[in-house]
Amino acid sequence: MNQGQHFLVTGGAGFLGSHLCKRLLDLGHEVLCIDNYYTGMKANILELMDNPYFEIMRHDITFPLYVETDNIFNLACPASPIHYQFDPVQTTKTSVHGAINMLGLAKRVKAKIFQASTSEVYGDPKIHPQEESYWGNVNPIGLRACYDEGKRCAETLFFDYHRQHGLKIKVARIFNTYGPNMAMNDGRVVSNFIVQALKNEPITLYGDGSQTRSFCYVDDLIDAFVKTMDSPDEFIGPVNLGNPKEFSIKNLAEIIKDMTGSSSKIKYNPLPENDPCQRKPDISLAKRKLKWTPSTPLEVGLKPTIEYFEKILSKGIKNNHQ
Repeated sequence: MNQGQHFLVTGGAGFLGSHLCKRLLDLGHEVLCIDNYYTGMKANILELMDNPYFEIMRHDITFPLYVETDNIFNLACPASPIHYQFDPVQTTKTSVHGAINMLGLAKRVKAKIFQASTSEVYGDPKIHPQEESYWGNVNPIGLRACYDEGKRCAETLFFDYHRQHGLKIKVARIFNTYGPNMAMNDGRVVSNFIVQALKNEPITLYGDGSQTRSFCYVDDLIDAFVKTMDSPDEFIGPVNLGNPKEFSIKNLAEIIKDMTGSSSKIKYNPLPENDPCQRKPDISLAKRKLKWTPSTPLEVGLKPTIEYFEKILSKGIKNNHQ
């Protein structure tokens, strides 16, 4: 990736977006951060604001955007069930209308565009691990459909714009990721468990805790984003990005409890509707095409993540969307 390019990052004040903005600046690029602060936080990008190559625009991508750029990372969309189910119609609009608007912008300025898709396009998978050729098992009218089907439709739009208009696209399916800048109130399992453990509150597990997830540290994922965008134009994806090492939810709770020295008890709640029983990426394609594999063990990545939440809690900062 040549230095001095201009990047537009939608959702740039969010968890992944803020890390990506910082990485792009470190690589010598100019960055325009777009966010409506529904789940993104200004605190995530505070350290970047003095950089003359960094610019922020408050904007909702469900409305058209008229700017100039060389590359677009489309990350804008609430990604946790608590947030995307709060306003499901707007979630679908963000995925679908947002994709149409960003693809239209890319077409107009001839930019390369990256879509942050999700492992949720696989739904509650019938095959394990999930590879990119799997079409998924999604409930189109369930509570999670606003996100699952919204992202699936966005992928459709990206591939149709590529076929119909010759647009340079990259589609990545992101699996569970964790690290500093996660929101404290987003209902994701890593942040939930860490905050509950640090407060010595009951650690809430849904179901019996045997369901599995794979956890990728954010720095590893951002490496993959950069490598994906920098890959040859003929490689468009979709490509799975995540850590294939699998942990049960109960095992994760025990690791976090041990690392925080917490006195929390484990509490079991009913399993939510359409909650996937297994989630593990097959990253053979990413290894082959991007020469990428995650390198951060769970305990190593959890250390700075726990320190981040300790800092948030000690300062009494309201780490939530604005």
